[in-house]
Order: sequence, then C-alpha cells, then structure tokens
Amino acid sequence: MAGILTNEDEIDYSDIEARYQVQYDDGFDSTLVIDGVPVIDKSKLDKLLAKICKEFSRKGVVIKPDDIYMPWDEQKGKSKGYIFVDFRNEDDASLALSALHNHQFDAKHQFKINRFTDIERYTHIDGTYVEPELEEFLPREHLRAWLADPLGRDQYVTYRGDSVEISWHGKPSQCELAHKPDWKDFLYVAWSPLGTYIATLHRQGVRLWGGPSWKPQQRFAHPLVKLIDFSPCENYLVTWSNEPIVVPEGALQGPQYFSPDDEGNNLAVWDIKSGDLLRTFSTNSENDTPATKKQMQWPVLKWSPDDKYVARVTPGQMISVHELPSMYLHGKKSLKIEGVVDFEWCPHGDRDKEDAEKDAKAAINGSGSKSSKKARENMLVYWTPEVVNQPARVTLLAFPSRTTLRQKNLFNVTECKLYWQNQGDFLCVKVDRHTKTKKSIFCNLEIFRVREKDYPVEVVELKDTVTDFSWEPKGERFAIVSSNDPNLGNPGPGITIKTDVSFYQLEHGKNDFKLLRTLSSRTSNAIRWSPRGRHVVLATVGSSSKSELEFWDLDFNTEDAGRREGQISKEDWGGGIQLLGTADHYGVTDVEWDPSGRYLATSASAWTHTLENGFAIWDFRGQELIKQIQDRFKQFIWRPRPPTLLTKDQQRQIRKNLREYSRAFDEDDAAEESNVSAELIALRKRLVDEWNAWRSLRKKEFAEERGQKLEKERGSDEEKEEIEVWVDEVIDQIEEEVLE
Repeated sequence: MAGILTNEDEIDYSDIEARYQVQYDDGFDSTLVIDGVPVIDKSKLDKLLAKICKEFSRKGVVIKPDDIYMPWDEQKGKSKGYIFVDFRNEDDASLALSALHNHQFDAKHQFKINRFTDIERYTHIDGTYVEPELEEFLPREHLRAWLADPLGRDQYVTYRGDSVEISWHGKPSQCELAHKPDWKDFLYVAWSPLGTYIATLHRQGVRLWGGPSWKPQQRFAHPLVKLIDFSPCENYLVTWSNEPIVVPEGALQGPQYFSPDDEGNNLAVWDIKSGDLLRTFSTNSENDTPATKKQMQWPVLKWSPDDKYVARVTPGQMISVHELPSMYLHGKKSLKIEGVVDFEWCPHGDRDKEDAEKDAKAAINGSGSKSSKKARENMLVYWTPEVVNQPARVTLLAFPSRTTLRQKNLFNVTECKLYWQNQGDFLCVKVDRHTKTKKSIFCNLEIFRVREKDYPVEVVELKDTVTDFSWEPKGERFAIVSSNDPNLGNPGPGITIKTDVSFYQLEHGKNDFKLLRTLSSRTSNAIRWSPRGRHVVLATVGSSSKSELEFWDLDFNTEDAGRREGQISKEDWGGGIQLLGTADHYGVTDVEWDPSGRYLATSASAWTHTLENGFAIWDFRGQELIKQIQDRFKQFIWRPRPPTLLTKDQQRQIRKNLREYSRAFDEDDAAEESNVSAELIALRKRLVDEWNAWRSLRKKEFAEERGQKLEKERGSDEEKEEIEVWVDEVIDQIEEEVLE
C-alpha cells in the first residue's frame, strides 16, 4: 500500500522514549557506611545480617541481606567491623541515618552511621579556618512561668462545649481569664502531674501545650487515642487506644512514628522531651473472649516515683518491670508470682528525696562514705489470693534488689485494696473478708509502718463494709466511709445509702491506730483531704437525690505542732474535730482541692448527666465564692504545682517569722480595702461635686433672672407718673325725717 511504512526501523520512537525514560540513580547518596558492627567469622554471617535487617525494620526501614556489603580481612578470616548498605532511595537512607545513628545494637556495640558521599567530602576538607557566623540567641519560654505570678495565684482549666478557658484564681478582685485557646476537635484536656504541660487528645494523637504563650511543645502520633498517663516526673507519657495500631502503606517512618512491628498493639510509651516512641504493648489477651473479657484497669503501666522503672502486671502470672529509657526488661526476666492480682509502687516522701539528692551530690563530689545514710530503695507491694490450702499473702518487695522485706498471710479473703500514704510512711491493705459460710462480708485494715524496723503491722477490725479509704497527706491519720445498709450491693435509682464516716490517728504511746470520732447516719460516699492535711470535705457524689458537702477541721481546738508531735491528751482525743460549714451542689460529679488547700472546686459534668451542669468554688469553711451554671459543661481541673524549692530549714525559718511575713500581707489586704474605699469615696465625691456644680449653676441662673426682672421693674417705674385719685363711694344712704 502506498504511503505506509513497512520497515520498523524507519518509525520514530524518540518522543515516547523521552516521555517514559527511566532515570537511574548513578550517585551514592542512597548508600550508608555503618560502623560499630560486631567482628565475626563467616559462620555467623547469615545470622548477623538477619539481625541487622530486623533492627532496621523495627525502625521503619526495610532492607534485605542482599543490600548489605561487608568487607573482610582475608588474612584473619574475619569481618572488619563495618558495612555498606544500599537503600532504595535517598529518603530511605536519610530516615535510617536519623533513626539508627548511635543505636545500641547490643551490649558492646553501637552503630555509628555516615553517608558514603560524606567520606570523600571529609577527605577533601579545606584546612583554612573560617570563623563561624554567630546565630542570634532566641531565649525559650520558661514552661513554669506561671509560678512567678506576683499575686501567688493558682490556675484552673474549664472545658465547656467546644471551648477551653484557662483562668487565674485568687481573691475576688484577682480572678481573671489567663488564656482562651482556639483548640479544635479534641476529646478532653489533662494537666501533667507537675503542671508543666496541658494535653489535648485528638483523632490524630496527643498534643502538649505550655509556656506563657501556650505554644505547642510536643506531639505524639497515636491515632484514635482515648487515655493518657504521665510519669510522676513528667519524663514519659503512656497513650492507649481501644483500636489496634495499623501502619498503612507509605506512612511516615522514624523514631516518632509507629513501625510495622508495632501493628496489633494499642498501648505506647513515649519520651516527652524528644517525642520518640520507646515501646508498644498490647492490652488484649489472646485468650480473652467477649464473655470472659474483664474491664481494663487504668493505668495499665505503673511508674516508680523516680521515673526509673515502669511495671505491668500479668494477672495470675507475673510482674514485668522495665528500665527507662531503654524499656528493656530489668534483669532480662520478670517477677514470676503465681496468682498475683495487683501491685503498687511506694511513693517517695520529702525525706527520700532529700536522701537521694545527698547521694547524687556525694557521687558527683566523690565524697560518699559507708557511714552516710543512703536513700531508700524503691519498694512495691503486691498481693496474691488464696489458692487451695495456701493463704492469701501481701508481700513488700525492695527493687531493684528484689529483696522480700515483709510478708503477711491473710485468711478468708475476698478482695484486697492497696493504699500508700503519700510520704511512703504507711501502707494500708484493706481486706474484705468473708465468714466461713460466705454469707456476709466484713473488713480489716492491715496497716504497715514502713519506716520502722521489721515493718510492724497493726490491724484495725471493722464490722461494716468499707466503701472509701483515704490517708491524710503528710499526716498520721486516715478516714474511712463504711456502711451496713442492705441496699449497698445493689443501689437503685432514688435510693440513698446511709454511711458512717470515721477518723483514726496513730497513737504514739501504743503504736497503734485509735478511733478519733465517728460521724454516723451520713450520705457521704467520698473523702477529699486538703493537700495540706487538717481540713477534709465529705461529699455525696454521683447521687440523684443527695448532693451534700460537709467541711470539717480536725485540729480546730488543737495546736498543729502538738498534733505532729503526738502530744494530745486523752481528754482532747478527737475533741478538735469541728464542722466548719455545710453546702449543697446539685448533681455534683467531681470534687477537687486546689494545690494550696485553701479552695475547693465542685463540678457537675455533662458527661455524667445534663441537669444544672457547671462548677462552683468554695473556701475551706464552705463559703461559696463562685458558682456558674453552664450548659454542656464537661471539665474543671486545677493546675498542679511542683514541690517547693525551699529547704526544710528555709521553711522552718518562714514559719518562725510568719508574723513578719503576715504583716506584709495584711498591709496588702488593707491597701486593697483602702483602694476599694477610695473608689467609693471618689464616686461619692464626684456625685457631690456634680450636685454642687449643678446647684451653683442653677443659683447663678436664678440670680441672673432675678436681676433682669428687677431692672425691668425699675425702668417702668421711672417712665410712669404717679397720680393719687381719691374716690368717694356711697355704700348706703338712709334718709331720716325729724318730727318737731
């Protein structure tokens, strides 16, 4: 056919080839040199390459053994301790460099990674010194700047509808809005334990905010996160979601993101400062079925008070303790404890923190001596139930030495709850026991005196069921709520459970806990101690029919110093307990003291019910200061304060000279009152001045008008001539005739 090319060689494909040409990477930007690799012989090559590939995969960078070239020393028959790795592209190489540089491969080897192109560049570095340019110093915001408030106020956050407000709280004249952020689409807010950060939970993960400008400080990419938990020293964060982790194809990879190895887990541990993911776990048991699945206890991971360890219990089997920040299992093995149900770490008190600081200073100065008192080891307590003929047992364990300090056998046990005093001086084990027939339950309190030799245990026997227990902060007293109401086990709507509230205190002479006083026939079901101790609020929380608040002072007639020294006479035992006031907040769901112990906040959250939601703030005597009823109100949380930086001597000196300090505060109060009075006087003076000015003006106008009137009258008098006219008027006329 004419006009048709029959020779394929004459067809021009240049435009198609130019369009679909494959660009080959001829450079070495995707090649890394990794030093710090173990020196091996050829018999261990395959095993080592497989382990290296696994380490890279855990960090989100997938490589194969064929991508690795390992140089050999042919004379010695061993490797040279470094390798070359080819990646698919430069981006993968950059990710591996950032994720695995300085990575601890094993106990003796740490990866040191460089780009292959950098080696040649480093060999041709110009030796001429060039002075670097000085970068402008940009000071960072202080994350605890709110502590420097000159008025010494506290802050709180409220969450209503879709908006959040952070406010200052002090005297009525000092309360004001601190910040109103525009955070969107979050689940709820939470403060960190020391108040440094505030966290918001979003669909994509967790965001931390802080500083005077409330800028974002860190973020953690855990999709669909539902719960979070900070470590006590704010170094780490735990996030949990009810949905397992899924890493989609092409997802971002790196130390701050989930890798394919994390798929299926739903609990993550993060480093707050770097934002790096440390490890993930699963809270779902393989043997769990919808019928046997139990409610999850939160927090799942429990922190030691110094952030050195985090532990998790596998019910009935073991307690696994991990070291921070490596998250390696301590001692490479868990604590195998048959039947273990629960455990708690012992808190560190002021005494423990001082000893730890002294040890740290001594280690730095090299002046440590055997005679100096060392800081107390971390401790944890766990309990195991009765199994066959073996009694239930409470065990006090030192860690990391794993030394058993004390064990206590318990019989006829139904349930145990563990309560540490916040200074770590006492441990209370609330033991619910059943009779031999198992028809009734009663309660015992097993109290360990942890600071004393051999850890003696005192027993407080009770006939009723204890529904709430609470230690006094930094004190030697505790309060319990008990009840023998038949409706206690199955309360219905509108049913009010009658309770008794009892206070106990350590009697130093006998070294046991003695009853101070019992408040009977109450409806209170929650105990809230002031952070300073002494004052306590008894509240009825979560009831649709009762919402009472009772404000009590346990040292109303007793000097605080005498109580601390245990010098209370038998006549005064329990005599200092005084009711300061009562209040009512309908539908109250949350009760919380502020960090100073001067104010109490109560709130009714829309998450629980929708009747009269809002919050109220009271003083320690029960006087209402603020009350706001707000639709769709959800949260009220005081901002926590970190421990004081003052030493014991400085605090003692302040208490000694308290009158001098209080004088300055009294002057401030008087000045504030005088300012209020001055404003009132100024207002009154202004009103009086306005009245006087108005009166003077009216007087002047009146005088002018009167003068003008007189002048007019005087002018008319001069123009007219006065003529007097006498007019005789006959009023009546009578004619008389005279007869002669």
